[in-house]
Amino acid sequence: MSQKPLILVTNDDGINAPGINALISFVKDIGDVVIVAPEKGQSGMGHAITIGNIVRLNEVTRPDGIKAYACSGTPVDCVKLAICHVLDRKPDLLVSGINHGSNNSINVIYSGTMSAAVEGAMEGIPSIGFSHVNYDYGQSFEGLKEYVQKICLNALSHRFPSKACLNVNFPNIEAKNIEGFKICRQAEAHWADSFEKRTAPSGGTYFWLTGVFEGIDKGTDTDVWALANKFISVVPVQFDLTAHHAIAELNDWDL
Repeated sequence: MSQKPLILVTNDDGINAPGINALISFVKDIGDVVIVAPEKGQSGMGHAITIGNIVRLNEVTRPDGIKAYACSGTPVDCVKLAICHVLDRKPDLLVSGINHGSNNSINVIYSGTMSAAVEGAMEGIPSIGFSHVNYDYGQSFEGLKEYVQKICLNALSHRFPSKACLNVNFPNIEAKNIEGFKICRQAEAHWADSFEKRTAPSGGTYFWLTGVFEGIDKGTDTDVWALANKFISVVPVQFDLTAHHAIAELNDWDL
């Protein structure tokens, strides 16, 4: 009898977030699931790892009997611990999410959800990060099962892109109105940051990060366009940060 695929599930919203529970319920029919996720929210942590401090890992009992561990560290810590300590073999698939909030365009840089997937890709594991444009914790994920399972089954049955992972975002519409998948590129955009200066009740000043997302990319082949037009965006993400186009320019410098 062939071995079932081993699926590692993680996220950045915390092990008790509704999004990860929805994802677990979607992929448990596909293979043997093991969960290693942060014990609390780690949004915006990017590819941070814990250095110079302890990391705790505690087994969590779930009603469905799926093996689960809560980690005191970052999403990337979760993936590293899962591979090095929890699992007895490398997983066949890593899924991260479902994140409460979009990770399209430049947001991928800050995302703990996507950094977990990138870490998986660095280890040669087919990895997918899932996010939903709606930030509401009460958001229903009903109807997304077929889409999650479809892309996961494809990831397991096809040659997965080398040295890359997939960034999948769901549009903020009812699942029945989704037009399908759109393979696309990351839209060019940025955050116009600002900080609100506030006074703490106990005295003293603190700052609260705010900002406006400014999309400057008008292309119809981007994740921003796909989401605005009722598609699930799928962007292949690489961890090689080399600006290859700049090498020739730098070779002209007097260095």
